[in-house]
Amino acid sequence: MGYQSIQGATVVGLKCSDGVVLAAEKRVSWGRMVMSRHGKKVFQITPGMGLAFAGMVSDMQALTREVTAYANLYRLEHNRAITVRSMAKLISNMLFQRRMMPLLMETVVGGVDGDGPALFSMDPVGSLIPDPFISAGTGAPIAMGLLEAQFSEEMDVEAGAELALNAIRSAVARDVSSGDGVDMLLIRADGIEERSHPMKS
Repeated sequence: MGYQSIQGATVVGLKCSDGVVLAAEKRVSWGRMVMSRHGKKVFQITPGMGLAFAGMVSDMQALTREVTAYANLYRLEHNRAITVRSMAKLISNMLFQRRMMPLLMETVVGGVDGDGPALFSMDPVGSLIPDPFISAGTGAPIAMGLLEAQFSEEMDVEAGAELALNAIRSAVARDVSSGDGVDMLLIRADGIEERSHPMKS
């Protein structure tokens, strides 16, 4: 049984004109069993960067703790925040080093730094792909249809947040492994806003 069939999810990332949107639904499933309706799959790691995941919650939490520590050490050593691209490369290397016993998840890294908004996706063994819009998880094919039809790099973060919410709602309507609400990070140059939206199953 593949990791996507064990724990499902729908994750969306959007690179907008003034920032980045990361969003994920809250259902934690194991096969056909709903384990929790309050799972967290979107995490802030610096004042200008976040992670979103689809896959094993324990692996998400372990990687988040580790990269948050790296980000804090980088700031202490260099007196500035690590860039989004550098963090994405670091995570990619960490995943590749574990490729014989991979962390069973798909990872989305997004944020805003001196180079502007940036968004990257990675598979369980660290393939690093920059993209203006990303969907991951069991609901990704459904969400991607809406993203491809409606996404524009000219849209601002507010418009992106609405599109991300609608894309996840579309996926939840057809993917039984996704549901129970949506957590979001709206990342702009002046900081991160967290939002949570309730959703019927």
